[in-house]
Amino acid sequence: MALLISNRHYKLVFVLTVLVVVIITLVSAPVGGATNFAKPQIIDDVKQSVNDIIGSSIGTVATPWTADDAPEEPKAGDALKEAKELDVVKVSPGSKDVSKPAAAAAPVAAPVAAEQPKAGGIEANRDHAPENDVGKTPPATVAAAAAAAADDDSLDDSPLAEKKPASGSGKSEDCGEKYVVMIDAGSTGSRVHVYTFDTCVSPPKLLNEAFDMLKPGLSSFDTDTVGAAQSLDPLLAIALKTVPKDKQSCTPVAVKATAGLRLLGEDKSDAILKEVRRHLEEDFPFPVVDGDGVSIMDGSDEGVYAWVTTNYLLGNIGSAKKTPTTAVFDLGGGSTQIVFEPSKGEEMIEGEHKYSLSFGGRDFTLYQFSHLGYGLMQGRRKINSMVLSTALQTEEHANLKPAVDKSAKAEVEISHPCIPPGVVAENIEVELDDNTKYVVNFKSASEGADEGIVSSVATQCKFLAESILNKDLECESKPCSFNGIYQPSLRHQFPEESEMYIFSYFYDRLHPLGMPSSFSLEEMKEMTKVICSGSKHWESYLFDKNGIEHLEKEPQWCLDLSFMTSLLHTGYDIPLKRELKTADKISDNELGWCLGASLPLLEPGTASGWKCKVSKDV
Repeated sequence: MALLISNRHYKLVFVLTVLVVVIITLVSAPVGGATNFAKPQIIDDVKQSVNDIIGSSIGTVATPWTADDAPEEPKAGDALKEAKELDVVKVSPGSKDVSKPAAAAAPVAAPVAAEQPKAGGIEANRDHAPENDVGKTPPATVAAAAAAAADDDSLDDSPLAEKKPASGSGKSEDCGEKYVVMIDAGSTGSRVHVYTFDTCVSPPKLLNEAFDMLKPGLSSFDTDTVGAAQSLDPLLAIALKTVPKDKQSCTPVAVKATAGLRLLGEDKSDAILKEVRRHLEEDFPFPVVDGDGVSIMDGSDEGVYAWVTTNYLLGNIGSAKKTPTTAVFDLGGGSTQIVFEPSKGEEMIEGEHKYSLSFGGRDFTLYQFSHLGYGLMQGRRKINSMVLSTALQTEEHANLKPAVDKSAKAEVEISHPCIPPGVVAENIEVELDDNTKYVVNFKSASEGADEGIVSSVATQCKFLAESILNKDLECESKPCSFNGIYQPSLRHQFPEESEMYIFSYFYDRLHPLGMPSSFSLEEMKEMTKVICSGSKHWESYLFDKNGIEHLEKEPQWCLDLSFMTSLLHTGYDIPLKRELKTADKISDNELGWCLGASLPLLEPGTASGWKCKVSKDV
């Protein structure tokens, strides 16, 4: 026979054969015999039985069919096409993955009596679906399988589930890949972050980050506003290269300046930011965020956004799970920020330091504070200013003249407790509190001394670092950190099992010297002692020659480490035995405030402060 009979048709053939035999037997029976009266009824019963068997076997109307009546073999892509037409499976724009339909889009029931497919996706259900004559799943059954797969919770661990919007996420139907351009205009340089997000999940998933940086910062241009604005062009070129051209008019850009520009003064900083906004709006395709889209960022926002970034990347926030959160300590050039979630044992007093935040279905009450003037560069300035001011009161240096301009060279050497033996810091610009500037060379205060005095360099420098923290200042609301600022105790109101992350300049000074990603504050203190003891001790402590090269190029490393250790231990009151973690990235994404500030900008609208840009040619 030309028709290939599959296993499930044997039953049909058998029944038809029986029917033929019965009919022949009845027809050939003697007329008037005992069986004559039953012949019509028997035939009807047999027909009904065959009809029932055929109907249950084929799963369609109970009418026998031949090979000529068989459905055509489905072509590649027909299953997904039909499923989409039935509104069973939806494909998100900009995504190749299949997402779960909204609850309102009820699956269309397939007109089959077969058992519904089990969980496992379309491929997994092929062996369980009824076959037609060529061993393929009928198209209607594929649609039902797709519907069942889309609605089955057991798919949560499959690749399909990754694109499934969370319940109540409020995701728009145009979800897909979206971009945000964030420029960090810091005190020592500017940095661009171009983020790519998958907005079909809640919270949005970070897919990629393009990053680049350049020096100097906007504040170095002083009154040259045009030069300041155009200095960002190489960073914006990265954004133009990263964001697809058809997405650029709906990709927001923001420029957030930090403490460095704030210290320049209101008039100069406002003029620079005004020119930056004009340059972006007129010369680039990206829509510029309204309001504070180009501005000096408030210190509280800077710290909280850094907290969001860190905890988002660590997976601590973004779901309803009560996961412990991480405390963050950010050290920039002009300021330092602390943000953490105090334990519920003691009520936090009211004030600007209290920050309420909702994220991923959870509410957080955070302590945050930005200490302006206590970034690493400002810490250096304060310590160096103290040393120079003391030297100017001596007869030897009483007649030292201020620097005429930035090109001035040092003419004198001044002893400095934070310079290790054998090291000279040349042509260091020092600004005093009255804004007068000097250029000097700093040499070690222990040069030529015996070993006992040399070992006290770290102690002397630590004393200077602690003195600028003003721990003796009146504390109106106890407990306080430094400068009389209220802060819930990290010893008593932050769980020991919760992590503490330090980054930015903390990482930049520790990582090159071989400090591991996790260490105690006591270990950091010991490293500081060794570095401040001089080059004779470096090789025995640092096994990486690159670390020694860094120390030789930066003679103020001892000062930096002393300030950082004092800030964490004396300032923030972190116990020496407490474990710290440092990093510049988590999962290849930069730490800092930029990611946290970008998340609210994903959707255009009044809340985010931007709308898609209309081309001038339209």
